[in-house]
Amino acid sequence: MKERVLFGVGGLIAVLLALYVFPPIVLELAVAVLCVFATWELLSPTKLVANRIELLFCLFVSLGLGIGHLSLLPFDVTAVAQGLIFVLLAGSFAIELKFHERMNAAQVAWGFFGALLVPYLLLSLVRIFQMDFLPPIGETDLRIGQFIVLLPLLAAWGADTCALFTGMAFGNHKLAPVVSPKKTVEGAVGGVIGGALFVVLASLLLNIFLELDMPIWTAVLLGGVGAVLGEIGDLSFSVIKRQTGIKDYGHIFPGHGGVLDRFDSVLFVAPFAEILFRIVW
Repeated sequence: MKERVLFGVGGLIAVLLALYVFPPIVLELAVAVLCVFATWELLSPTKLVANRIELLFCLFVSLGLGIGHLSLLPFDVTAVAQGLIFVLLAGSFAIELKFHERMNAAQVAWGFFGALLVPYLLLSLVRIFQMDFLPPIGETDLRIGQFIVLLPLLAAWGADTCALFTGMAFGNHKLAPVVSPKKTVEGAVGGVIGGALFVVLASLLLNIFLELDMPIWTAVLLGGVGAVLGEIGDLSFSVIKRQTGIKDYGHIFPGHGGVLDRFDSVLFVAPFAEILFRIVW
């Protein structure tokens, strides 16, 4: 637990530096690298993609999608995604034709999921970060996107933290004993309430200090629904771990596991937040 807490504090400091101190490309590149790690973790340790050439191809596509989100490049993200879909489609089936005796179509399907869908969902954080629907704040270069990107993280990780401590204090009824034995119904309820409160409080502060004018119903919806989506994301990727016989997706985050162990809930919450922000603004 001590290692988990210490790394969590260090990670929070790194996130704040990337958001408000370093140039935007630092955060954009960091998320692109996380996408590659996420693709590797989903496809390699699980053996969902066993063909090495297909695996490397998926990593290349995942990196391409992340790089395609860099604000310095004159590319439209939609065009990049469409191009990579075609490249992955043609390339993956060409690889399967070459190795058809040892590689089945399921590996192609998992390749699409790991190389395109997972990174695209995670890159919702970058797309929110880049939002410029409002002018810079005061005389600074800071934009609203650099602040509202914290809200889906609060919804996911705040709910996760509240669920952990609520479950430790009051948990008696197992939520999903086979998929995730340590999760409890009480913890899940505490996580949803806590996540919603975190987001509402943060939204109120943004409204006060940045004149964001975010409707309170939006904050409540993001907090409550986001916390539930975070639980679903966590359990969904736990199912994959159980079915493929692995304990953790990776070990790059001390006390937390791999990228997917830490960002599984964010993968479900961030896209919902992005859609909600685009509707509201």
